[in-house]
Amino acid sequence: MPTDVNLTKQLKNYFGFDKFKGDQEAIIRNVLDGNDTFVLMPTGGGKSLCYQLPSLIMEGTAIVISPLIALMKNQVDVINGMSEEEGVAHYLNSSLNKAAIDQVKADIISGKTKLLYVAPESLNKDDNVEFLQTVKISFYAIDEAHCISEWGHDFRPEYRNIRPTIQRIGVAPVIALTATATDKVRTDIKKNLGILDAKEFNSSFNRPNLYYEVRPKTNDINKQIIRFIKQNAGKSGIVYCLSRKKVEELAADLCANDIKAAAYHAGLESAKRSETQDDFLMERIDIIVATIAFGMGIDKPDVRFVIHYDIPKSLEGYYQETGRAGRDGGEGKCITFYSYKDLQKLEKFMEGKPVAEQDIGRQLLQETAAYAESSVCRRKMLLHYFGEEYKPDNCGNCDNCLHPKKKIEGRDLLVIVLKAIAAIKENFRTEYVVDFVKGRATDDIVSHKHDQLEEFGSGEDENDKLWNPVIRQALIAGYIKKDVENYGLLKLTAAGKRFIKHPESFMIVEDTEFKDDYEEENSEGGGALDMELYAMLKDLRKQMSAKLKVPTYVIFQDVSLEQMATMYPITLEEMQNIQGVGSGKAKRYGKEFCELIKLHCEENEIVRPEELRVRTVAKKSILKVKIIQGIDRKIDLEEIAKAQGLDFDDLLNEIEAIVYSGTKLDIDYYIDDVMDEDHVDDIYEYFKESDTDDLDAALDELGEDYAEEDIRLVRVKFMSEMAN
Repeated sequence: MPTDVNLTKQLKNYFGFDKFKGDQEAIIRNVLDGNDTFVLMPTGGGKSLCYQLPSLIMEGTAIVISPLIALMKNQVDVINGMSEEEGVAHYLNSSLNKAAIDQVKADIISGKTKLLYVAPESLNKDDNVEFLQTVKISFYAIDEAHCISEWGHDFRPEYRNIRPTIQRIGVAPVIALTATATDKVRTDIKKNLGILDAKEFNSSFNRPNLYYEVRPKTNDINKQIIRFIKQNAGKSGIVYCLSRKKVEELAADLCANDIKAAAYHAGLESAKRSETQDDFLMERIDIIVATIAFGMGIDKPDVRFVIHYDIPKSLEGYYQETGRAGRDGGEGKCITFYSYKDLQKLEKFMEGKPVAEQDIGRQLLQETAAYAESSVCRRKMLLHYFGEEYKPDNCGNCDNCLHPKKKIEGRDLLVIVLKAIAAIKENFRTEYVVDFVKGRATDDIVSHKHDQLEEFGSGEDENDKLWNPVIRQALIAGYIKKDVENYGLLKLTAAGKRFIKHPESFMIVEDTEFKDDYEEENSEGGGALDMELYAMLKDLRKQMSAKLKVPTYVIFQDVSLEQMATMYPITLEEMQNIQGVGSGKAKRYGKEFCELIKLHCEENEIVRPEELRVRTVAKKSILKVKIIQGIDRKIDLEEIAKAQGLDFDDLLNEIEAIVYSGTKLDIDYYIDDVMDEDHVDDIYEYFKESDTDDLDAALDELGEDYAEEDIRLVRVKFMSEMAN
């Protein structure tokens, strides 16, 4: 391929751009010259153009190995959309049927297809290898190449078989591209792909338009997120959660608060995922709530914020996920919620994995925790992690720089650390060094006889909380480095050795302390009980009871009235946030109660708690729906319990909660099957006459001929028919 090809003209012809970004042109020329190429380019830097343009110019078909089916489809659509005819780009993966696969192969053989996207799993299939052996391959592009490395944040074993498969298909130049890779990962990628001599192109990781902030994770996290989204109404955003369950729950809470949001994770059907992506790209929805583990193939330039509900497993993952914000150079807010409990949870997930993998995972987690807890400029820390120096002391676009902490002198502390690292022969990690300077005689330290060294305990009188920030900031300042091959071992640099001999001022900032008051099952807080309002609500309930000729508990239970007198709901929507009040009960009885509460608030100038302005969806809503569906289909209650993994008593608890909150359930089909008709009538009449629904009172009154389970079943029937 001649190197004098007019690339700017080709760029304009195919893509409509007038000029290249950054290293794009140099990278493309290197590929056109038939050389192996390694590209490290941050998200939004224009990586895909580096293989798309040369593929359109060169003879043959380029094989693009990509991990995400969604991203393949997106990119194939983009390339085909620029071309006059279909088939210039294709993908080959498990989502295609035989007819579609035959069409792809026909287009490749005819020479029409210049770009073929394949997942690594598809590339390794024998029938695909045999077919590709008959095709002229221009080059191989490995996108998201960090997946190759065991240190990468999205490790896939199939990626490590790429080189042997290339050897089988036919050797051609290789271009490896990634948006996130430390020195360790870069070396691992090149070694595994057999391209150690590849020319490297490393772009800056700095995204000046992104604002980074870490907030403590507290029990009102959902409310904080909802308020943040409302303050940024109409803007596109992504919220990352660790688990599918949390994704579903949060997406439901957002929708309940009139936010156009949808869930997105690997457990959804492929058609549903595609529909959600399209809705996001076409702006039919504003927010996607996604699992961290499941990468989204969404290339949307105007995502205005990325929120991490849970701390990510690695800084590579964090950088890539936050990198989805502000790709167009506009505003991009990156908010992360951090709790030490989340770290413990992630460590627990590693149990049962091979020891080496656990060790790697913990090291990556520690880097993430260090980033979250540090009071140093976030940009400086992030770029240092990727081997790039960021010189300014204040970036002006992260929480630590906008609200800087007071600096303290750390010269003597740094000397202690540097001497300690030298004394233990530069062969240990941060936590070992901290234990050593603190004089903690751990089993590990004693077994190495390091407790006998003069430097052992040299920092025992200093504040425990200072050692981690000293080490982290010494790394950034270049006095210490981490061994790339033996990840995490602390080594002295030449500057560090000089510092021991000639110490100078070394100003540090202490870490941020995160109080761990986040509980997974967060309960709705409230203020003090308004006794005057509570008495008025009870009086209203009594009047309605007499008028409607139903017991008072059928209308609302005491616990519901107590919450009303604490939370002051004044609309039927707000009323549904009250315990034991569903939409049916709110519509049937709620209007008079809301009017009374509103009048009371106005007359007494009561400022209502903000909590009610954020609506939440009950955690058990999915189970509730399944139980209601089962009863609607008249499935035996014992079968429903078994299918949901409940014992019968627990199922009755759930059914009672559903009925008491105002949803009508018809369980006559089950009662008729298992109970005597006279018994049913006796129990029903008891509840009709009684002024309480208390189970113990019913057992006392009805006598030992009536089983507790039977009374509960008829109570459900009574409440459903009378109250709902």
